[in-house]
Amino acid sequence: MSTDDRLDPRLLEVLACPEDKGPLWYFADEQCLYNPRLHRRYDVRDGIPVLLIDEATSVDDAEHDRLMAKAEAEDITGTFED
Repeated sequence: MSTDDRLDPRLLEVLACPEDKGPLWYFADEQCLYNPRLHRRYDVRDGIPVLLIDEATSVDDAEHDRLMAKAEAEDITGTFED
């Protein structure tokens, strides 16, 4: 992944889930944003977040647990404070 594929930190400060308007967790190495409240993943393509509800992927409990453990281990937090 090139640095061009990473999201701008200023953008991350304001990104929200299009459905519940809450914060998202950004996993740069997986090129995705994740909403742990709805268990929904949004792709980041070519450095652009695809925040379309119809294109989001629902994740099962095992994948949710993996992402939350990864977020804790890597000190990843939401895009803004709730």
